[in-house]
Amino acid sequence: MLKLRTRERLESSVNAGSMADIAFLLLIFFLVTTTIAEDKGVLVRLPPWHPDQPITDVNQDNVLSILVNSDDQLLVENKDLSIGDLKGAIKRFIMNPLKESDKPSSPKKAVISIKNDRNTSYEAYLEVYNEVKAAYNELRNEYALSHYQREYKYLAPTLRKVVRIEIPLVISEAEPSDLALLE
Repeated sequence: MLKLRTRERLESSVNAGSMADIAFLLLIFFLVTTTIAEDKGVLVRLPPWHPDQPITDVNQDNVLSILVNSDDQLLVENKDLSIGDLKGAIKRFIMNPLKESDKPSSPKKAVISIKNDRNTSYEAYLEVYNEVKAAYNELRNEYALSHYQREYKYLAPTLRKVVRIEIPLVISEAEPSDLALLE
């Protein structure tokens, strides 16, 4: 009987030839099943276009003009304004609590016009757009609380529709151009 050396008995090997195949299959699996987040931009639902519908002129007293230049500075109704003051200015314009003659007589007639420079940063554009949306959301919430004693988000769909009719979100976005404001 031959006695094996202890070194020979302790040596063992694992066949790792299929490990690369398994790793490759796992890599393919995770690549196929993983979703990649994409920038979706600003979601805006446009009204349907009808060729037979006439284009109506809007009274300029009902339009709040917001201009953003290439330096991301705001000009609201020909006045320099900070982004922090924009929401309040929009709410005052839409509701017109002092019943001023140069503002809309009701929220249904209010139009917010946004125009930006071609070189305006995307962040500044989104800040302005978010402030406009936030102003409308607050106004709708205040209307719902005063008329239905509930926040807008907790209203039934039919009542939400009523609130949206009373305070419609009307934003007019002009084609970007080269604005030389506030310089």
